[in-house]
Amino acid sequence: MTRFDYDLFVIGAGSGGIRASRISRHLGAKVAVAENYRIGGTCVIRGCIPKKLLTYAAHYAEDFEDARGYGWSIEGAAFSWPALIANKNREIARLSKVYTDGFAKTGIDVIEDTARLVDAHTVAIGERRVTAQNILVATGGSPAKPAIPGVEHAITSNEAFELPALPKRLLMVGGGYVAVEFAGIFNGLGSEVTLSYRGEQILRGFDDDVRRHLHEEMGKKGVHILLKSSVSRIARRGDGTLEATANGGKIECDAVMVAIGRTPNTARLGLKELGVKLDEEGGVVVNRFCRSSVRNIYAVGDVTNRLALTPVAIREGGAVAMTLFGGVETPVDLDDVPSAVFSTPPVGTVGLSEAKAVEKLGKIDIYKASFRPLRHTLSGRDDRTLVKLVVDAATQRVVGAHMVGADAPEIIQGIGVAVKAGLTKAQFDATVGIHPTAAEEFVTLREKTAAK
Repeated sequence: MTRFDYDLFVIGAGSGGIRASRISRHLGAKVAVAENYRIGGTCVIRGCIPKKLLTYAAHYAEDFEDARGYGWSIEGAAFSWPALIANKNREIARLSKVYTDGFAKTGIDVIEDTARLVDAHTVAIGERRVTAQNILVATGGSPAKPAIPGVEHAITSNEAFELPALPKRLLMVGGGYVAVEFAGIFNGLGSEVTLSYRGEQILRGFDDDVRRHLHEEMGKKGVHILLKSSVSRIARRGDGTLEATANGGKIECDAVMVAIGRTPNTARLGLKELGVKLDEEGGVVVNRFCRSSVRNIYAVGDVTNRLALTPVAIREGGAVAMTLFGGVETPVDLDDVPSAVFSTPPVGTVGLSEAKAVEKLGKIDIYKASFRPLRHTLSGRDDRTLVKLVVDAATQRVVGAHMVGADAPEIIQGIGVAVKAGLTKAQFDATVGIHPTAAEEFVTLREKTAAK
């Protein structure tokens, strides 16, 4: 009988790798994890968590202004970017240590170095080689950069968290969730933000009403959005500022941030040489059990180039552990996964967009409302919230729910349970709303809107 050093070797200590290793260890497996940066992965170190902390910071500017309508007088408020970053760094270090300590307590070996596959059961870490019966690739992804002259002057989301100073003028290149989130962050903290996106509308792949509504609301807050705009060159000027060329025009700024997507971290892992099938962007192709084309090699999270969401990676990591050591082959269900965009205002969504519903179901019913939140009747702010339900006309099942506005991510988490459970519009209607809230709109929508 062949003996291996480990039952499971995990490459990457991000959300998916951490969950897989911990559950596997609890199920009795001997586990090792290799990580070449910091324990915690993208989400904890330079993704979801620090981004949400910066989002909170950005909201205070509007909160201070809105407070006046409620009788508060707030004078002398001042913002310090270095203080925010220092506090953020302290919290990220604390979280990373929590995971590191957790590995030690559960008996998981941690190797802080770069790992590479030699064969289906052997991993090389520097000069050292270890063997494992099963290998899990959980290396995540990295920000992509466009191949244009001067791109070396641009930053990505990685560097945005460590800037020494807040840029006065920022050019954001991209229109996906990372781009709109950071545009809102920098705008809220006081930067003059221009967003350049080559597409027809921001947030490609989201519901069209959501995309339009967010565009309008971001514009009200001062973000200048350029659509069908392609940045072809970035140059540093003599005074240290930057000049970007977009559609023949010039945009002067102090920083350029590119957020055009992420690339799976599979280069130099040795996967292709082993016959592990990769997609066109380098993502590991896996089945519903997260198994690659090589039977004992699995992959979870962003490296699979499917749903780049931390809770999905966590669910996948747990499923792999149960499949390998829990005695139950556990597939991962990626239908009706709720998601959020922590833009300003935020977006919450679950299920099918209107366009996808028409494509899949044919005839659908649409219910939606746009309204001014109660809070802003006294603040005087011209914000509007959008709520929308997409309903299968034949079965009356609610197949999609979308929201743009304050607390949308918190609200959609609950609505996601209903959509996942297959509840009908009549069951939504039979639910008593909580008044006065924005959330109650989801159970008080009565008038159909013509589907596009």
